[in-house]
Amino acid sequence: MRFHRRKFLHLAAGAVALPAVSRSAGAQAYPARPVRIVVGFTPAGATDILARLIGQWLSERLGQTFIVENRPGAGSNIATEAVARAPADGYTLMLVAPANAINATLYDKLNFNFIRDIAPVAGLISVANVMEVNPSLPAKTLPEFIAYAKANPGKVNYASAGTGSQQHVAGELFKMMAGVDMVHVPYRGGGPALADLMGGQVQLFFGTTASTIQLIRSGKVRALAVTTATRSPALPDVPTVAEFVPGYEASSWYGIGAPKGTPAEIVDKLNKEINAGLADPKIKARLDDMGGTALTGPAAAFGKLIVDETEKWAKVVKASGAKAK
Repeated sequence: MRFHRRKFLHLAAGAVALPAVSRSAGAQAYPARPVRIVVGFTPAGATDILARLIGQWLSERLGQTFIVENRPGAGSNIATEAVARAPADGYTLMLVAPANAINATLYDKLNFNFIRDIAPVAGLISVANVMEVNPSLPAKTLPEFIAYAKANPGKVNYASAGTGSQQHVAGELFKMMAGVDMVHVPYRGGGPALADLMGGQVQLFFGTTASTIQLIRSGKVRALAVTTATRSPALPDVPTVAEFVPGYEASSWYGIGAPKGTPAEIVDKLNKEINAGLADPKIKARLDDMGGTALTGPAAAFGKLIVDETEKWAKVVKASGAKAK
């Protein structure tokens, strides 16, 4: 009888240990086939560039192809819903962007809850937006611009890539914190908005460092300030908005997410490899060219950033009355 009891306990212990062994083996075998990185925007933008950059790195490190799949539409909600409904097996990932935090409040009805349905995997990069004006505007510094806007309420037009875009909410936050009255002019993308800024149809635009740094250096637009909490290494002589409007911060940030329930071992493996990529000199140089700062750290740190940004922009969207059309 003692023999049978000992044998039973041995088998029971093995059964308990089996799931842990299986999970470990699964993580070691991952990926066993190509992985999709879904991007909610068209090719050639910042999200697409970052997805391809990190996808190439992961392909080289993990020995499987990481395919970038562009699924634009509805402010990235089409792509997000597709990922939220995908199997939680590590073979569908997504490029997370500020739109995901903003859309939670901008849209009245979504078929997913981003924080609930998408698991954070790793941060990639934080990029400054640049508060820039047409050179014909009299204001040459941020204090001069604030004074000009207050002296001309409702006469300063600021462009954005569309209602609820990062540029839009950055402008609304500035209006609230600086106490100025400006008119929002939404465009179908950052390119047309930037073109009209240079043409003088609008006076202000919150452009990304990557898309406007050459225009700033050539004098086609005038940089007044960057929107990050600290000065951008790419534009060290340009002050931050916060130096004149304390507490202001409106960075663009990006990272990788996966369907909720993706095995922790796979998330950890991806996080480790992505962090290694962000430390690689070649990738770091590419990020520097984009005017960005690497968002290294555990998945939980990126998750906290998403929650904090969702709460922050919810207040701005509600105060502005903005709604997706």
